[in-house]
Amino acid sequence: MSAPRPAQTALSHLYKWEKSQPNAVFMHQPFDGKWYTFTWKEAGDQIRRMASALKAMNLPPKSHVAIISKNCAHWIMADLAIMMSGNVSIPLYPNISADTMNYVLNHSGAKVLFVGKLDDWAGMKSGMPDDVQGISFPMYEEAGYTKWDDLIANNEPMQGEVDRDIEDMMTIIYTSGTTGKPKGVVHTFQSIGFAINNALKVVSVGDNARFFSYLPLSHIAERMLVEMGAVSTGSEIYFAQSLDTFADNLRTAHPTIFLGVPRIWTKFQMGILAKMPQEKLSRLLRIPLLNIFVKRKIRKTLGLDDAVHCFTGAAPTPRALMEWFKKLGITIQEVYGMTENSAYSHYTRKDNIKYGSTGQPMPHVDVKISDVGEILVKSVANMTGYYKQDDLTAAAFEDGYLKTGDKGKVDGNGFLSITGRVKEIFKTEKGKYVAPTPIEMKLASNSNIEQVCVVGVNLPQPIALVVLSEAARAMDKSGMAKSLEDTLKEVNPKLDKHEKVKKIVVLKEPWTVENGMMTPTLKIKRGPIEDKCCDRYQTWYKKSEAVVWE
Repeated sequence: MSAPRPAQTALSHLYKWEKSQPNAVFMHQPFDGKWYTFTWKEAGDQIRRMASALKAMNLPPKSHVAIISKNCAHWIMADLAIMMSGNVSIPLYPNISADTMNYVLNHSGAKVLFVGKLDDWAGMKSGMPDDVQGISFPMYEEAGYTKWDDLIANNEPMQGEVDRDIEDMMTIIYTSGTTGKPKGVVHTFQSIGFAINNALKVVSVGDNARFFSYLPLSHIAERMLVEMGAVSTGSEIYFAQSLDTFADNLRTAHPTIFLGVPRIWTKFQMGILAKMPQEKLSRLLRIPLLNIFVKRKIRKTLGLDDAVHCFTGAAPTPRALMEWFKKLGITIQEVYGMTENSAYSHYTRKDNIKYGSTGQPMPHVDVKISDVGEILVKSVANMTGYYKQDDLTAAAFEDGYLKTGDKGKVDGNGFLSITGRVKEIFKTEKGKYVAPTPIEMKLASNSNIEQVCVVGVNLPQPIALVVLSEAARAMDKSGMAKSLEDTLKEVNPKLDKHEKVKKIVVLKEPWTVENGMMTPTLKIKRGPIEDKCCDRYQTWYKKSEAVVWE
Protein backbone atom coordinates (compact mmCIF):
# COMPACT_ATOMS: atom_id res chain seq x y z
CA MET A 1 0.00 0.00 0.00
CA SER A 2 1.27 3.48 -0.82
CA ALA A 3 2.38 5.76 1.99
CA PRO A 4 -0.23 8.00 3.61
CA ARG A 5 -0.53 11.47 2.19
CA PRO A 6 0.68 14.18 4.58
CA ALA A 7 -2.06 16.23 6.17
CA GLN A 8 -2.73 19.43 4.26
CA THR A 9 -4.94 21.96 5.98
CA ALA A 10 -8.11 23.45 4.53
CA LEU A 11 -6.33 26.81 4.61
CA SER A 12 -3.53 25.61 2.33
CA HIS A 13 -6.15 24.46 -0.17
CA LEU A 14 -8.04 27.75 0.08
CA TYR A 15 -4.90 29.73 -0.74
CA LYS A 16 -4.32 27.52 -3.78
CA TRP A 17 -7.80 28.16 -5.25
CA GLU A 18 -7.67 31.87 -4.49
CA LYS A 19 -4.65 32.03 -6.77
CA SER A 20 -5.39 29.47 -9.46
CA GLN A 21 -9.13 30.03 -10.00
CA PRO A 22 -10.17 33.29 -8.29
CA ASN A 23 -13.19 33.85 -10.52
CA ALA A 24 -14.56 30.30 -10.37
CA VAL A 25 -17.72 29.93 -8.30
CA PHE A 26 -17.14 28.31 -4.93
CA MET A 27 -20.61 28.48 -3.31
CA HIS A 28 -24.22 28.92 -4.44
CA GLN A 29 -26.62 30.23 -1.77
CA PRO A 30 -30.41 30.25 -2.33
CA PHE A 31 -32.35 32.99 -0.57
CA ASP A 32 -35.88 34.25 -1.16
CA GLY A 33 -36.14 32.49 -4.50
CA LYS A 34 -32.80 33.75 -5.85
CA TRP A 35 -29.35 32.21 -6.06
CA TYR A 36 -26.36 34.20 -4.78
CA THR A 37 -22.86 33.11 -5.73
CA PHE A 38 -19.46 33.51 -4.09
CA THR A 39 -16.31 33.05 -6.14
CA TRP A 40 -13.11 31.84 -4.53
CA LYS A 41 -11.84 35.40 -4.60
CA GLU A 42 -15.01 36.85 -3.06
CA ALA A 43 -15.23 34.16 -0.39
CA GLY A 44 -11.51 34.46 0.33
CA ASP A 45 -11.85 38.21 0.82
CA GLN A 46 -14.69 37.80 3.33
CA ILE A 47 -12.85 35.00 5.14
CA ARG A 48 -9.70 37.11 5.42
CA ARG A 49 -11.63 40.15 6.67
CA MET A 50 -13.49 38.10 9.27
CA ALA A 51 -10.20 36.53 10.37
CA SER A 52 -8.85 40.06 10.89
CA ALA A 53 -11.99 40.97 12.84
CA LEU A 54 -11.54 37.98 15.14
CA LYS A 55 -7.88 38.90 15.60
CA ALA A 56 -8.90 42.46 16.50
CA MET A 57 -11.02 41.16 19.40
CA ASN A 58 -7.76 40.34 21.22
CA LEU A 59 -8.96 36.91 22.25
CA PRO A 60 -6.48 34.62 24.01
CA PRO A 61 -4.49 32.46 21.54
CA LYS A 62 -6.42 29.47 20.19
CA SER A 63 -9.73 30.64 21.64
CA HIS A 64 -12.88 28.68 21.02
CA VAL A 65 -15.34 30.25 18.59
CA ALA A 66 -18.74 28.62 18.04
CA ILE A 67 -21.12 28.49 15.06
CA ILE A 68 -24.84 27.85 15.30
CA SER A 69 -26.63 27.90 11.98
CA LYS A 70 -28.20 25.75 9.33
CA ASN A 71 -26.02 25.17 6.28
CA CYS A 72 -25.19 28.27 4.29
CA ALA A 73 -22.21 29.92 2.62
CA HIS A 74 -21.37 31.99 5.68
CA TRP A 75 -21.16 28.85 7.85
CA ILE A 76 -18.20 27.69 5.79
CA MET A 77 -16.68 31.15 5.56
CA ALA A 78 -16.94 31.50 9.35
CA ASP A 79 -15.28 28.11 9.89
CA LEU A 80 -12.36 29.01 7.62
CA ALA A 81 -12.05 32.45 9.22
CA ILE A 82 -11.84 30.81 12.66
CA MET A 83 -9.00 28.62 11.36
CA MET A 84 -7.21 31.55 9.72
CA SER A 85 -7.41 33.68 12.87
CA GLY A 86 -5.65 30.98 14.88
CA ASN A 87 -8.70 29.85 16.83
CA VAL A 88 -10.70 26.63 17.32
CA SER A 89 -14.21 26.13 15.89
CA ILE A 90 -17.09 24.72 17.91
CA PRO A 91 -19.99 23.77 15.59
CA LEU A 92 -23.42 23.46 17.19
CA TYR A 93 -26.49 21.73 15.80
CA PRO A 94 -29.02 24.36 14.65
CA ASN A 95 -31.96 22.77 16.45
CA ILE A 96 -30.56 22.04 19.90
CA SER A 97 -32.34 23.20 23.04
CA ALA A 98 -31.32 26.31 24.96
CA ASP A 99 -30.07 24.08 27.80
CA THR A 100 -27.87 21.99 25.49
CA MET A 101 -26.47 25.11 23.81
CA ASN A 102 -25.69 26.58 27.22
CA TYR A 103 -23.92 23.37 28.26
CA VAL A 104 -21.78 23.22 25.11
CA LEU A 105 -20.83 26.90 25.15
CA ASN A 106 -19.86 26.74 28.83
CA HIS A 107 -18.11 23.38 28.58
CA SER A 108 -16.10 24.46 25.54
CA GLY A 109 -15.38 27.91 26.95
CA ALA A 110 -16.46 29.59 23.72
CA LYS A 111 -15.77 33.33 23.58
CA VAL A 112 -17.68 34.17 20.38
CA LEU A 113 -20.77 32.71 18.72
CA PHE A 114 -21.70 33.10 15.06
CA VAL A 115 -25.51 33.14 14.90
CA GLY A 116 -26.94 32.33 11.48
CA LYS A 117 -29.80 30.61 9.69
CA LEU A 118 -32.13 29.28 12.40
CA ASP A 119 -35.79 28.38 12.77
CA ASP A 120 -36.23 29.32 16.44
CA TRP A 121 -33.44 31.51 17.76
CA ALA A 122 -35.99 33.20 20.05
CA GLY A 123 -36.48 29.89 21.84
CA MET A 124 -32.74 29.15 21.98
CA LYS A 125 -31.01 32.42 22.77
CA SER A 126 -31.61 32.17 26.52
CA GLY A 127 -28.93 29.46 26.47
CA MET A 128 -26.26 31.92 25.28
CA PRO A 129 -24.05 32.97 28.21
CA ASP A 130 -23.82 36.71 28.82
CA ASP A 131 -20.05 36.79 28.31
CA VAL A 132 -20.22 35.29 24.78
CA GLN A 133 -20.08 37.83 21.94
CA GLY A 134 -22.53 37.25 19.10
CA ILE A 135 -21.92 37.81 15.39
CA SER A 136 -24.94 37.67 13.08
CA PHE A 137 -24.79 36.25 9.54
CA PRO A 138 -26.02 38.25 6.53
CA MET A 139 -29.42 37.23 5.10
CA TYR A 140 -30.33 35.82 8.53
CA GLU A 141 -29.52 38.73 10.82
CA GLU A 142 -30.57 38.63 14.47
CA ALA A 143 -31.06 41.86 16.41
CA GLY A 144 -28.63 42.61 19.20
CA TYR A 145 -25.50 41.10 17.69
CA THR A 146 -22.61 42.53 15.72
CA LYS A 147 -23.33 42.22 12.00
CA TRP A 148 -21.02 40.18 9.77
CA ASP A 149 -21.20 42.81 7.03
CA ASP A 150 -20.18 45.56 9.44
CA LEU A 151 -17.15 43.60 10.61
CA ILE A 152 -15.89 42.81 7.12
CA ALA A 153 -16.46 46.43 6.07
CA ASN A 154 -14.40 47.73 8.98
CA ASN A 155 -11.50 45.27 8.80
CA GLU A 156 -8.86 44.90 6.11
CA PRO A 157 -8.28 41.36 4.79
CA MET A 158 -5.59 39.35 6.53
CA GLN A 159 -2.59 39.21 4.22
CA GLY A 160 -0.42 36.32 3.12
CA GLU A 161 -0.80 32.58 3.62
CA VAL A 162 -0.92 32.10 7.35
CA ASP A 163 -1.26 28.35 7.92
CA ARG A 164 -1.70 26.28 11.05
CA ASP A 165 0.51 23.65 12.63
CA ILE A 166 -0.98 20.25 11.85
CA GLU A 167 -0.81 19.34 15.55
CA ASP A 168 -3.00 22.32 16.50
CA MET A 169 -6.53 21.64 17.66
CA MET A 170 -8.82 22.48 14.73
CA THR A 171 -12.27 21.79 16.13
CA ILE A 172 -14.29 20.31 18.97
CA ILE A 173 -17.35 18.52 17.61
CA TYR A 174 -20.01 17.82 20.23
CA THR A 175 -21.85 14.60 19.54
CA SER A 176 -25.58 14.87 19.03
CA GLY A 177 -26.24 13.33 22.42
CA THR A 178 -28.60 10.42 21.81
CA THR A 179 -28.03 9.62 25.48
CA GLY A 180 -26.74 11.88 28.23
CA LYS A 181 -24.70 15.04 27.77
CA PRO A 182 -22.93 15.67 24.43
CA LYS A 183 -19.24 14.79 24.41
CA GLY A 184 -16.70 17.12 22.80
CA VAL A 185 -14.67 15.21 20.20
CA VAL A 186 -11.29 16.87 19.66
CA HIS A 187 -9.76 16.85 16.19
CA THR A 188 -6.52 18.40 15.02
CA PHE A 189 -5.59 19.70 11.59
CA GLN A 190 -3.62 16.47 11.32
CA SER A 191 -6.56 14.09 11.86
CA ILE A 192 -8.97 16.01 9.62
CA GLY A 193 -6.37 16.66 6.92
CA PHE A 194 -5.19 13.05 6.94
CA ALA A 195 -8.75 11.82 6.49
CA ILE A 196 -9.73 13.98 3.52
CA ASN A 197 -6.37 13.83 1.76
CA ASN A 198 -6.25 10.03 1.89
CA ALA A 199 -9.95 9.61 1.13
CA LEU A 200 -9.30 11.36 -2.18
CA LYS A 201 -6.99 8.47 -3.10
CA VAL A 202 -10.00 6.18 -3.51
CA VAL A 203 -12.91 8.57 -4.09
CA SER A 204 -12.53 10.07 -7.54
CA VAL A 205 -14.21 13.48 -7.41
CA GLY A 206 -13.31 14.48 -10.96
CA ASP A 207 -13.30 17.90 -12.56
CA ASN A 208 -16.12 20.42 -12.11
CA ALA A 209 -17.50 18.53 -9.12
CA ARG A 210 -20.64 19.81 -7.42
CA PHE A 211 -21.67 19.08 -3.84
CA PHE A 212 -25.16 19.58 -2.36
CA SER A 213 -25.24 20.62 1.28
CA TYR A 214 -28.31 19.96 3.43
CA LEU A 215 -27.33 17.58 6.26
CA PRO A 216 -26.02 19.55 9.26
CA LEU A 217 -22.51 20.93 8.71
CA SER A 218 -22.10 20.54 12.45
CA HIS A 219 -22.04 16.77 11.80
CA ILE A 220 -18.73 15.17 10.85
CA ALA A 221 -19.97 13.46 7.66
CA GLU A 222 -21.29 16.63 6.00
CA ARG A 223 -18.35 18.68 7.12
CA MET A 224 -15.83 16.19 5.79
CA LEU A 225 -17.56 15.38 2.52
CA VAL A 226 -18.95 18.77 1.56
CA GLU A 227 -16.80 21.43 3.23
CA MET A 228 -13.46 19.62 3.28
CA GLY A 229 -14.18 17.77 0.03
CA ALA A 230 -15.00 20.95 -1.88
CA VAL A 231 -12.19 23.03 -0.37
CA SER A 232 -9.65 20.26 -1.03
CA THR A 233 -10.65 19.84 -4.69
CA GLY A 234 -11.68 23.37 -5.67
CA SER A 235 -15.26 22.24 -6.26
CA GLU A 236 -18.65 23.97 -6.02
CA ILE A 237 -21.16 23.76 -3.18
CA TYR A 238 -24.91 24.30 -3.56
CA PHE A 239 -27.02 24.73 -0.43
CA ALA A 240 -30.64 23.81 0.26
CA GLN A 241 -32.72 26.74 1.43
CA SER A 242 -35.48 24.84 3.25
CA LEU A 243 -37.40 21.59 3.38
CA ASP A 244 -40.01 23.11 1.07
CA THR A 245 -37.43 24.03 -1.58
CA PHE A 246 -35.22 20.94 -1.11
CA ALA A 247 -36.36 19.12 -4.25
CA ASP A 248 -36.06 22.21 -6.48
CA ASN A 249 -32.67 23.14 -4.98
CA LEU A 250 -31.37 19.61 -5.58
CA ARG A 251 -32.53 19.67 -9.21
CA THR A 252 -30.81 23.03 -9.70
CA ALA A 253 -27.56 21.74 -8.24
CA HIS A 254 -27.72 18.29 -9.94
CA PRO A 255 -24.67 17.35 -7.86
CA THR A 256 -21.94 15.02 -8.97
CA ILE A 257 -21.41 13.92 -5.34
CA PHE A 258 -24.42 13.27 -3.10
CA LEU A 259 -24.74 11.90 0.43
CA GLY A 260 -28.14 10.72 1.60
CA VAL A 261 -28.82 9.11 4.96
CA PRO A 262 -31.12 6.05 4.74
CA ARG A 263 -34.21 8.09 5.58
CA ILE A 264 -33.55 10.41 2.63
CA TRP A 265 -33.24 7.46 0.24
CA THR A 266 -36.48 6.06 1.66
CA LYS A 267 -38.18 9.44 1.10
CA PHE A 268 -36.95 9.45 -2.51
CA GLN A 269 -38.36 5.96 -3.00
CA MET A 270 -41.72 6.92 -1.48
CA GLY A 271 -41.91 9.98 -3.73
CA ILE A 272 -41.24 7.93 -6.85
CA LEU A 273 -43.77 5.24 -5.92
CA ALA A 274 -46.40 7.87 -5.10
CA LYS A 275 -46.25 8.99 -8.73
CA MET A 276 -45.67 5.58 -10.26
CA PRO A 277 -46.86 2.48 -8.36
CA GLN A 278 -44.39 -0.38 -8.14
CA GLU A 279 -46.34 -2.65 -10.47
CA LYS A 280 -46.32 -0.04 -13.26
CA LEU A 281 -42.67 0.85 -12.65
CA SER A 282 -41.62 -2.80 -12.81
CA ARG A 283 -43.57 -3.29 -16.01
CA LEU A 284 -41.94 -0.27 -17.70
CA LEU A 285 -38.46 -1.34 -16.60
CA ARG A 286 -38.96 -4.68 -18.34
CA ILE A 287 -39.38 -2.95 -21.72
CA PRO A 288 -35.88 -2.30 -23.19
CA LEU A 289 -36.38 1.11 -24.81
CA LEU A 290 -38.70 2.43 -22.12
CA ASN A 291 -36.32 1.14 -19.47
CA ILE A 292 -33.64 3.64 -20.51
CA PHE A 293 -36.09 6.53 -20.76
CA VAL A 294 -37.79 5.85 -17.42
CA LYS A 295 -34.52 5.51 -15.50
CA ARG A 296 -33.12 8.70 -17.03
CA LYS A 297 -36.37 10.57 -16.29
CA ILE A 298 -36.41 9.50 -12.64
CA ARG A 299 -32.76 10.42 -12.09
CA LYS A 300 -33.32 13.83 -13.68
CA THR A 301 -36.47 14.45 -11.64
CA LEU A 302 -34.54 13.68 -8.46
CA GLY A 303 -31.64 15.88 -9.54
CA LEU A 304 -29.19 12.97 -9.58
CA ASP A 305 -28.72 12.72 -13.34
CA ASP A 306 -25.08 13.84 -13.08
CA ALA A 307 -24.24 12.02 -9.86
CA VAL A 308 -20.98 10.09 -10.07
CA HIS A 309 -21.08 9.03 -6.42
CA CYS A 310 -24.23 8.49 -4.35
CA PHE A 311 -23.35 7.74 -0.75
CA THR A 312 -25.31 6.53 2.23
CA GLY A 313 -24.22 6.41 5.84
CA ALA A 314 -25.00 7.42 9.46
CA ALA A 315 -27.23 4.34 9.87
CA PRO A 316 -27.61 0.94 8.16
CA THR A 317 -29.32 1.06 4.75
CA PRO A 318 -31.57 -1.91 3.88
CA ARG A 319 -30.20 -4.08 1.10
CA ALA A 320 -33.61 -4.14 -0.60
CA LEU A 321 -33.58 -0.34 -0.83
CA MET A 322 -30.11 -0.25 -2.39
CA GLU A 323 -31.04 -2.96 -4.90
CA TRP A 324 -34.23 -1.05 -5.76
CA PHE A 325 -32.25 2.06 -6.66
CA LYS A 326 -29.71 -0.01 -8.57
CA LYS A 327 -32.51 -0.98 -10.96
CA LEU A 328 -33.00 2.74 -11.64
CA GLY A 329 -29.34 3.21 -12.51
CA ILE A 330 -28.44 4.73 -9.12
CA THR A 331 -25.61 2.87 -7.41
CA ILE A 332 -25.62 3.66 -3.70
CA GLN A 333 -22.24 3.32 -2.00
CA GLU A 334 -22.32 2.70 1.73
CA VAL A 335 -19.74 4.42 3.94
CA TYR A 336 -18.95 3.87 7.59
CA GLY A 337 -17.37 6.18 10.09
CA MET A 338 -18.07 8.25 13.17
CA THR A 339 -17.31 11.61 14.71
CA GLU A 340 -14.45 10.08 16.68
CA ASN A 341 -12.55 8.97 13.55
CA SER A 342 -13.28 11.90 11.21
CA ALA A 343 -15.91 9.74 9.44
CA TYR A 344 -12.91 7.91 7.99
CA SER A 345 -13.11 4.13 8.32
CA HIS A 346 -14.79 2.06 5.56
CA TYR A 347 -15.98 2.80 2.06
CA THR A 348 -17.79 0.82 -0.64
CA ARG A 349 -15.93 1.07 -3.93
CA LYS A 350 -18.36 1.60 -6.79
CA ASP A 351 -16.95 -1.28 -8.80
CA ASN A 352 -16.78 -3.67 -5.85
CA ILE A 353 -20.06 -3.66 -3.96
CA LYS A 354 -21.08 -6.35 -1.50
CA TYR A 355 -24.62 -5.77 -0.29
CA GLY A 356 -25.00 -6.07 3.46
CA SER A 357 -21.50 -4.68 3.90
CA THR A 358 -20.25 -1.16 4.60
CA GLY A 359 -17.29 -1.76 2.32
CA GLN A 360 -13.58 -2.18 2.84
CA PRO A 361 -11.16 -0.10 4.93
CA MET A 362 -10.04 3.30 3.72
CA PRO A 363 -6.29 3.65 3.08
CA HIS A 364 -4.15 3.25 6.21
CA VAL A 365 -7.02 2.18 8.46
CA ASP A 366 -6.32 -0.83 10.66
CA VAL A 367 -9.44 -2.70 11.80
CA LYS A 368 -10.01 -5.65 14.08
CA ILE A 369 -12.88 -7.26 15.97
CA SER A 370 -12.61 -7.48 19.76
CA ASP A 371 -13.32 -10.54 21.89
CA VAL A 372 -16.90 -9.30 22.41
CA GLY A 373 -17.41 -8.65 18.68
CA GLU A 374 -16.90 -4.87 18.79
CA ILE A 375 -15.35 -3.14 15.76
CA LEU A 376 -12.05 -1.45 16.62
CA VAL A 377 -10.28 0.93 14.24
CA LYS A 378 -6.95 2.71 14.25
CA SER A 379 -5.67 5.49 12.00
CA VAL A 380 -4.27 9.00 12.13
CA ALA A 381 -7.85 10.20 11.58
CA ASN A 382 -8.85 9.14 15.10
CA MET A 383 -9.65 11.87 17.62
CA THR A 384 -7.14 12.91 20.23
CA GLY A 385 -9.86 12.48 22.84
CA TYR A 386 -12.94 13.96 24.48
CA TYR A 387 -12.51 17.54 25.63
CA LYS A 388 -12.00 17.81 29.41
CA GLN A 389 -13.06 14.16 29.88
CA ASP A 390 -9.94 12.05 30.31
CA ASP A 391 -11.87 9.15 31.82
CA LEU A 392 -14.17 8.89 28.81
CA THR A 393 -11.17 9.23 26.49
CA ALA A 394 -9.40 6.33 28.17
CA ALA A 395 -12.56 4.22 27.94
CA ALA A 396 -12.92 4.97 24.22
CA PHE A 397 -9.68 3.20 23.26
CA GLU A 398 -8.33 -0.34 23.54
CA ASP A 399 -4.62 -0.87 22.83
CA GLY A 400 -4.60 2.27 20.68
CA TYR A 401 -7.72 1.27 18.72
CA LEU A 402 -10.91 3.34 18.82
CA LYS A 403 -13.86 1.38 20.21
CA THR A 404 -16.71 2.14 17.81
CA GLY A 405 -19.55 0.74 19.91
CA ASP A 406 -20.68 -1.24 16.86
CA LYS A 407 -20.64 -5.00 16.61
CA GLY A 408 -19.53 -6.49 13.32
CA LYS A 409 -17.59 -9.04 11.34
CA VAL A 410 -14.99 -8.90 8.59
CA ASP A 411 -14.81 -11.38 5.72
CA GLY A 412 -11.71 -12.67 3.95
CA ASN A 413 -11.70 -9.74 1.53
CA GLY A 414 -11.90 -7.10 4.24
CA PHE A 415 -15.60 -6.29 3.80
CA LEU A 416 -17.10 -5.11 7.09
CA SER A 417 -20.67 -5.99 8.06
CA ILE A 418 -22.39 -4.25 10.98
CA THR A 419 -24.44 -6.62 13.11
CA GLY A 420 -25.68 -4.17 15.74
CA ARG A 421 -24.70 -1.83 18.53
CA VAL A 422 -22.93 -3.19 21.58
CA LYS A 423 -25.28 -1.29 23.90
CA GLU A 424 -28.44 -1.76 21.83
CA ILE A 425 -28.55 -5.51 22.31
CA PHE A 426 -31.42 -6.33 24.68
CA LYS A 427 -32.41 -9.38 26.68
CA THR A 428 -35.89 -10.89 26.34
CA GLU A 429 -37.93 -12.33 29.20
CA LYS A 430 -36.45 -15.72 28.31
CA GLY A 431 -32.93 -14.43 28.98
CA LYS A 432 -31.95 -14.46 25.31
CA TYR A 433 -29.99 -11.57 23.77
CA VAL A 434 -31.33 -9.95 20.61
CA ALA A 435 -29.51 -7.54 18.26
CA PRO A 436 -32.28 -5.34 16.79
CA THR A 437 -30.50 -3.77 13.80
CA PRO A 438 -30.30 -6.84 11.49
CA ILE A 439 -33.97 -7.60 12.15
CA GLU A 440 -34.97 -4.01 11.39
CA MET A 441 -33.06 -4.16 8.12
CA LYS A 442 -35.05 -7.22 7.07
CA LEU A 443 -38.41 -5.72 8.02
CA ALA A 444 -37.55 -2.53 6.12
CA SER A 445 -37.68 -4.51 2.88
CA ASN A 446 -41.42 -3.71 2.98
CA SER A 447 -41.55 -0.29 1.30
CA ASN A 448 -44.67 0.59 3.29
CA ILE A 449 -42.53 0.74 6.42
CA GLU A 450 -40.77 4.08 6.70
CA GLN A 451 -39.32 3.71 10.21
CA VAL A 452 -38.84 0.66 12.42
CA CYS A 453 -37.55 -0.05 15.92
CA VAL A 454 -37.37 -3.62 17.25
CA VAL A 455 -37.79 -3.87 21.04
CA GLY A 456 -38.33 -6.66 23.52
CA VAL A 457 -37.02 -6.05 27.03
CA ASN A 458 -39.08 -8.21 29.43
CA LEU A 459 -41.14 -9.67 26.58
CA PRO A 460 -41.05 -13.37 25.61
CA GLN A 461 -40.32 -12.41 21.98
CA PRO A 462 -39.37 -9.13 20.24
CA ILE A 463 -41.99 -6.84 18.73
CA ALA A 464 -41.49 -4.25 16.00
CA LEU A 465 -42.66 -0.66 16.38
CA VAL A 466 -43.19 0.84 12.92
CA VAL A 467 -44.18 4.10 11.31
CA LEU A 468 -45.80 3.73 7.90
CA SER A 469 -44.97 5.87 4.88
CA GLU A 470 -47.35 8.70 4.04
CA ALA A 471 -48.74 6.76 1.09
CA ALA A 472 -49.22 3.63 3.18
CA ARG A 473 -51.09 5.57 5.87
CA ALA A 474 -53.67 6.54 3.25
CA MET A 475 -54.25 2.94 2.12
CA ASP A 476 -56.90 0.48 3.29
CA LYS A 477 -56.06 -0.72 6.80
CA SER A 478 -56.94 -4.38 6.20
CA GLY A 479 -54.82 -4.53 3.06
CA MET A 480 -51.92 -2.87 4.88
CA ALA A 481 -52.24 -5.33 7.75
CA LYS A 482 -51.95 -8.21 5.29
CA SER A 483 -48.84 -6.62 3.73
CA LEU A 484 -47.20 -6.38 7.17
CA GLU A 485 -48.25 -9.92 8.10
CA ASP A 486 -46.73 -11.20 4.87
CA THR A 487 -43.49 -9.44 5.77
CA LEU A 488 -43.47 -11.17 9.17
CA LYS A 489 -44.02 -14.53 7.47
CA GLU A 490 -41.13 -13.81 5.12
CA VAL A 491 -38.69 -12.49 7.74
CA ASN A 492 -39.27 -14.77 10.76
CA PRO A 493 -38.08 -18.02 9.10
CA LYS A 494 -34.72 -16.30 8.53
CA LEU A 495 -34.30 -15.53 12.24
CA ASP A 496 -33.24 -17.67 15.19
CA LYS A 497 -36.08 -18.86 17.39
CA HIS A 498 -35.51 -16.26 20.12
CA GLU A 499 -35.31 -13.45 17.52
CA LYS A 500 -38.64 -14.10 15.78
CA VAL A 501 -40.87 -11.02 15.84
CA LYS A 502 -44.16 -11.72 17.60
CA LYS A 503 -46.06 -8.78 16.11
CA ILE A 504 -45.83 -5.43 14.41
CA VAL A 505 -47.22 -2.37 16.19
CA VAL A 506 -48.18 0.48 13.85
CA LEU A 507 -47.71 3.84 15.57
CA LYS A 508 -49.66 6.97 14.70
CA GLU A 509 -46.99 9.64 15.10
CA PRO A 510 -43.86 9.66 12.88
CA TRP A 511 -40.50 9.92 14.61
CA THR A 512 -38.91 13.29 13.85
CA VAL A 513 -36.09 15.52 15.02
CA GLU A 514 -38.71 17.97 16.30
CA ASN A 515 -40.43 15.48 18.62
CA GLY A 516 -37.11 14.19 19.92
CA MET A 517 -37.35 10.73 18.38
CA MET A 518 -34.54 11.25 15.82
CA THR A 519 -31.07 12.75 15.91
CA PRO A 520 -30.22 15.72 13.66
CA THR A 521 -28.71 13.19 11.22
CA LEU A 522 -32.06 11.32 11.07
CA LYS A 523 -31.15 8.26 13.13
CA ILE A 524 -33.85 6.98 15.46
CA LYS A 525 -33.33 7.52 19.19
CA ARG A 526 -34.15 4.19 20.76
CA GLY A 527 -34.18 5.54 24.31
CA PRO A 528 -36.90 8.18 23.83
CA ILE A 529 -38.95 5.81 21.65
CA GLU A 530 -38.85 3.12 24.31
CA ASP A 531 -39.54 5.60 27.10
CA LYS A 532 -42.70 6.70 25.29
CA CYS A 533 -43.95 3.22 24.39
CA CYS A 534 -42.64 0.75 26.98
CA ASP A 535 -45.67 1.00 29.28
CA ARG A 536 -47.81 -0.45 26.48
CA TYR A 537 -45.55 -3.32 25.40
CA GLN A 538 -47.39 -5.92 27.47
CA THR A 539 -50.81 -4.75 26.28
CA TRP A 540 -49.77 -4.87 22.64
CA TYR A 541 -48.07 -8.24 23.09
CA LYS A 542 -51.22 -9.87 24.53
CA LYS A 543 -53.43 -8.87 21.60
CA SER A 544 -54.39 -11.75 19.36
CA GLU A 545 -53.69 -10.15 15.98
CA ALA A 546 -50.20 -10.10 14.42
CA VAL A 547 -50.52 -6.42 13.42
CA VAL A 548 -51.60 -4.02 16.16
CA TRP A 549 -52.70 -0.44 15.48
CA GLU A 550 -51.97 2.20 18.09
